[in-house]
Amino acid sequence: MVKFGVNQSVERKEDFRLVTGTGEYTDDISLEGQLYGYMLRSPVAHAKILSIDTDDARQAPGVVDIILGSELAADKANQLPCMIPLKNRDESDRADPGHPVLATDKVCYAGDNLAFVVAETLQQAKDAAELIMVDFDELDVVVDTKTANASGQPLVHAGVPNNVAFDWAQGDEKNIDDVFSKAAHVVDLELINNRVVVNSMEPRGLIAEWDGDTGKMTVRMGTQGGWVLRSLLANAILHIPEEQVRVITPDVGGAFGMKLFFYSECAVTVWASRKLGRPIKWMGERSDAFLSDTQGRDHVTVAKLAFDAGHKIIGMKVETNANLGAYLSTFGPLIPTMAAVKVLPGVYDIPNFYYHCTGVFTNTVPVDAYRGAGRPEAIYVIERLMDKAARTFGMGQDELRRINFIPASAMPYKTATGCLYDSGEFERLMDRGLESSDWAGFGARKAQSAANGKRRGIGMCYYIEATAGNPTETATIRFEDNDIVTVAVGTQSSGQGHSTAYAQIVAERLGVPFENIRIIQGDTDKIKTGGGTGGSRSLTTQGPAIHAASDEVINKGKELASHFLEAAAVDIEFSAEDGEFAIAGTDRKIGILELAHRARGLGQLPENLAEGLDSEASFTVEAFTYPNGCHIAEVEIDELTGATDVVRYIIVDDFGTLVNPALVRNQVIGGVGQGIGQALTEHTVYSDDGQLLTGSYMDYGMPRADNIPLDLKYETIEVPCTMNPMGVKGCGEAGCIGAPPAIINGILDGLSDLGVYHIDMPATPQKIWNAIQQAS
Repeated sequence: MVKFGVNQSVERKEDFRLVTGTGEYTDDISLEGQLYGYMLRSPVAHAKILSIDTDDARQAPGVVDIILGSELAADKANQLPCMIPLKNRDESDRADPGHPVLATDKVCYAGDNLAFVVAETLQQAKDAAELIMVDFDELDVVVDTKTANASGQPLVHAGVPNNVAFDWAQGDEKNIDDVFSKAAHVVDLELINNRVVVNSMEPRGLIAEWDGDTGKMTVRMGTQGGWVLRSLLANAILHIPEEQVRVITPDVGGAFGMKLFFYSECAVTVWASRKLGRPIKWMGERSDAFLSDTQGRDHVTVAKLAFDAGHKIIGMKVETNANLGAYLSTFGPLIPTMAAVKVLPGVYDIPNFYYHCTGVFTNTVPVDAYRGAGRPEAIYVIERLMDKAARTFGMGQDELRRINFIPASAMPYKTATGCLYDSGEFERLMDRGLESSDWAGFGARKAQSAANGKRRGIGMCYYIEATAGNPTETATIRFEDNDIVTVAVGTQSSGQGHSTAYAQIVAERLGVPFENIRIIQGDTDKIKTGGGTGGSRSLTTQGPAIHAASDEVINKGKELASHFLEAAAVDIEFSAEDGEFAIAGTDRKIGILELAHRARGLGQLPENLAEGLDSEASFTVEAFTYPNGCHIAEVEIDELTGATDVVRYIIVDDFGTLVNPALVRNQVIGGVGQGIGQALTEHTVYSDDGQLLTGSYMDYGMPRADNIPLDLKYETIEVPCTMNPMGVKGCGEAGCIGAPPAIINGILDGLSDLGVYHIDMPATPQKIWNAIQQAS
């Protein structure tokens, strides 16, 4: 085994730099002569704009300019495009009401963007914004997901009847109705998947710098990959060739999907920098994040399972209203439709399926991908249904799942939604989860909790995730003069540990010392293409690309070594363990770093060796990967107060071949923390007039350290993926997919003998207490 190679829990390369304060985030960067931008936001949720008076504000000290939507519109720069086309059930196109960078005629949610103040200092910009007078004619508001498309509701956009952004479906509705009419048993459930605020540790921000001499824009910004942003800025805002826009991504303090998207602050800062010819910095504050970052989830779903007499599932039908907020975000329509539908059947053999999703506009912050992006919503539906069905039939949670699992012998298995599961041993992982959790001994723990005045419940979730995103990634390996090997990648770390995992792959394949490997990311000038990070795609696409580039290095190395060792290339062998090329059967050899150094001194070389060992390769996944696993949660509930604690949590995951088990574990546990937050504490609440009532940490229940159980067991069973050469599956979103249904199922297990059979997230003490009182 190569030291610091694959399948080793190597310590993160990034940590020393980050924890000692030498990381560089967007707010750490300042440019000479930079100005500061401040966004004036709408205080009302829905209103016509009668006038915007900026006269006094323009005279305020330090003010350089105030940008309004009318000025952007005149330059054809006042729209944020939605990148997802979608067909309705009747084959018509989805609604496209537009998404203005700055509002001109009306505002559609509290926090909508009105004016961008540019000044010499941030405080001067804030002071001037208070002098801007906006005259509104307020309109009626709609905020409720379930009723947003009901007759008579206020319209968010005049040209969108019933607030319906799209009316999308997959499957045969007539067939599914026939299946249900013949079912021996039908189990149905109405569910709320609560809206959450992303709350990355580092808020959004950017610095835009226009170079008038070269006609080039440079944007320094925390992103999840700058290439889509470069394209949108070039084509929708600046109207210049894409190569004239450079996006540099420094360190990123968390993203969770939210930093993938194109925002008004980015568009107007960039446009204003070109207009004024000076760098402009805009940094969001926590209040901006609550009011303007895309939010997540927010579905109301009615779901049904049809069973035969032997409790085998014969059909599934799901109807969802998905809240998109006031506008279509960059990828917003994708999340509740094509992203969610992939795994709605979960890990079960469901032959007949129908899913209907209605996307609705409301006077709220736009909704887009949040960690898991449709997959957590889908798994919550199927796993809550399975739990209810088991209780209805008087069966164990494991027993009903076992009857309906897709068997390992059926792999590869094509689901009713068209996904091809290449691998999976679901029953094996569940059995290990039952053993690790001591499921059989739960009764004794429940009795002990009762003796302490608590009700104890146990819940299970078996999740599966479909990784997503751009299927292609490229890696470029370069051997530098100082024995440093750089690897340029098209993904973007925001805390995951990419620099460590990718270096392990290179160390494993090439035998280069781990400490000599540097990962280069986040610069669209230095890296030609990139798919960015999202959908748990990074390792599954970038890893094999690095693997392929390493193979190219080895192939070139054999040819070059044959020159120096005076042997035929076919006689050259490479040892990754030693990092050496050698003539087979002899002790004549040359190290890879020495070879790279000597190759630079050669004169004439064949064209394929002109760059020495430097190599580039791309990899395209044939199909996405399907990580999966069993989560088991035990909860204790105080019947008198409704307070709930997650006291034990057991995870058995299948991520295929692991590169760094410690990184994977940390990713999963972090995701579980977010899942616990959604299940128990996090709730985005709007008043009837569209005001965000949970707009700060005083009101919004972020999960804290004491919400995470001390008794948390984590293990993996490796079932290699067959769709990539490394056998890897994505892991970044798994934790927050499995946790919510496991916890809610556990709560209902603890309360079912009181007559509580349903509760929606978040299961706050008040909600649980009310449910107990109503049942009694």
